[in-house]
Amino acid sequence: MYTPLSILAERLPLPFFAVPTTMRYSFGPSRWILVLLLGVVPLVPAAAQSSFSIEEVLSAPVPSSLVAAPSGDRVAWVQNAEGVRNLWVADGPSYEGRRITDYEEDDGQRLGDPTFTPDGNRLVYVRGGYANRRGVHPNPRSRPEPADRTVWMVDLADGAPRRLAEGHAPAVAPSGNVVAYLKDDQVWTVSLTDTSTFEPSRFFTIRGSAESLRWSPDGEKLAFVSDRGDHSFVGVYDRTSGRLHYPDPGVDEDRAPAWAPDGDRLAFVRVPHEEDPAYAPDRTGLPWSIRVADLEAGTARTVWRADSGRGSAFQPIRADNQIFWGADGRIVFPWEKTGWLHLYSVPVSGGMATALTQGPFEVQFVTGTPDREEIVYASNQGDRHRRHLWRVSPSGGPPEALTDGTGIEWAPAVTAQSGDVAFLASGARTPAHAEVRPEAGERRWMARASLPDTFPDDRLVTPEPVSFPATDGKTVHGQLFRPPDAEAGDDRPAVLFFHGGPRRQMLLGFHYRGYYHNAYALNQYLAQQGYVVLAVNYRGGIGYGLEFREARNYGPRGASEYRDAVGAGLYLQNRPAVDPERIGLWGGSYGGYLTALGLARASDLFASGVDLHGVHDWTAIRENIARNYPPSEQRAARQRAFEASPMADVEDWTSPVLLVHGDDDRNVPFSETVDLVGALRRHEVPHDVLVFPDEVHGFLLHENWLRAYRAAADHFARTLETTDE
Repeated sequence: MYTPLSILAERLPLPFFAVPTTMRYSFGPSRWILVLLLGVVPLVPAAAQSSFSIEEVLSAPVPSSLVAAPSGDRVAWVQNAEGVRNLWVADGPSYEGRRITDYEEDDGQRLGDPTFTPDGNRLVYVRGGYANRRGVHPNPRSRPEPADRTVWMVDLADGAPRRLAEGHAPAVAPSGNVVAYLKDDQVWTVSLTDTSTFEPSRFFTIRGSAESLRWSPDGEKLAFVSDRGDHSFVGVYDRTSGRLHYPDPGVDEDRAPAWAPDGDRLAFVRVPHEEDPAYAPDRTGLPWSIRVADLEAGTARTVWRADSGRGSAFQPIRADNQIFWGADGRIVFPWEKTGWLHLYSVPVSGGMATALTQGPFEVQFVTGTPDREEIVYASNQGDRHRRHLWRVSPSGGPPEALTDGTGIEWAPAVTAQSGDVAFLASGARTPAHAEVRPEAGERRWMARASLPDTFPDDRLVTPEPVSFPATDGKTVHGQLFRPPDAEAGDDRPAVLFFHGGPRRQMLLGFHYRGYYHNAYALNQYLAQQGYVVLAVNYRGGIGYGLEFREARNYGPRGASEYRDAVGAGLYLQNRPAVDPERIGLWGGSYGGYLTALGLARASDLFASGVDLHGVHDWTAIRENIARNYPPSEQRAARQRAFEASPMADVEDWTSPVLLVHGDDDRNVPFSETVDLVGALRRHEVPHDVLVFPDEVHGFLLHENWLRAYRAAADHFARTLETTDE
């Protein structure tokens, strides 16, 4: 039985207020309702006493943006400790991590793009988030002064950050005396040596939007990409001559420029421009290619072109660039020729591609060693629900495993002096953290002391991999969290979790993305509260090959992934430890879409839901969703997109739902929740709403993650009745 907040409030402390249903935040058909205001005391948990709290399981710092210095054995990374973001550094051979910035507030300002100067003694980085369509930067604290996005530098000796300029995407010149960066889609520079002025200036002016800044090895030239909408050029600016030119312009989308070691040639990816319908399965396309421009000779040629069929559509890896120059004169690149994303290499003179990795798995995080002798990467080879590190020569040969076991490893960075491999890692009960694997020695943490003593690692459960059929028979994979005190014959409530994206994959441990690191933590908390939790890796996600990722009729083309959601619900219903009448679901973004779709279409199967910033009407979020269909098919395409939306079936929605959304969301418009609430009111569907003013899609404030997750846990406790009243 759903317990509305109007009844629950009798057991709650202030501040709560009665407001008329004509106001924006409401639930149910009552004339007067109660609304949880932001910044106040959270709901009193209605769930059973837990051995750890949401605050404790979300207390671990989350690392990101690991980089190695161009010289020596030094690495740096960003660490987000309960919303307080700082830079950390570790030096070999001990690699004892130390914090080098002193930001002390959960202010909602991103910190990223750490970039070493060539001597490794200074770090350039960025504070602040990207602007929305109105040019406004994130300001989740709702401060009266405008927020910005700025480039900073910190000297590792004195630890004093200095503001350099407004902008982002810094690229430090090999000389170390200047940094190029982006501002207002143009390239700017500022001195790193003239500490008295730091006056920024525009480097040059181009049409289109500049991106992908790459200095030549001698620092005399800067390569970049000029995005011009339906095409893009790779450009080169010569700072000595002041000449700006485009060595190989065409009608395609050129991207990912990479300098040859001699600095005379520039390789890049060329992708033919195609106007495909939105959310169409991108299984094939006009074949993409790799071009090499000889800047001295003024010529350019194709050194490799993808075959037609599978792999003809370009699919990127997670890397600083998509192509790498090997020391042996070969170019390394990703390709889905077999239906799995693998690494290949080709001689710079041209020829057949050599497969560097092979098998039913996907390569994801990739870097090259400083000497260009090896490629280090993460993949799910032989361990579909995890990531481990490998290395391979650009000329081929069997890859060598660098890590294995029951943990997860990603984001490798190789030190310049000793070739030690630093990386980020996690486990089923171990939060994400920075590690190093020296060339000689055992792998170890680089900042273990930063993990709070209150983090409940010894009280977490270990999820297990499961698979089950969707309603159309397709095999779907997921991770099952069993309550720690579950016994045979129990009838436990259960919860399905859907990730966002949809180009994502949940793993058997804390995730490499901060958003899903948090989601994994909430799944652990729900399991501790007595729920059976199933994280569903539905079609459209990564990790299972091209055809699974590029699913037919997914999203606005027919919502085929809904079959996976129902299949997951039926799988739980038939488990002996699950009460088939008490199954809920939750997710954010695309996961919010599947949550809302499940409630709208199958309230008889799903008893409750928590929808964080979900998509509710494809035709509203994408007004031009049928633009690239032939004119005769556009009306039918829009109708199909609406029918694939939760709004199309809202009249059948009866189960209670909690909706959570920040109103400065740059991914899913806040109007998606506004419009859904109006429809739920008209159909008298019980619902609660939690709104974060000035917050973005992936909440910037740690306190907002806590508020959202407390509200989610309370919602499930009330609607799935996990405790006696």
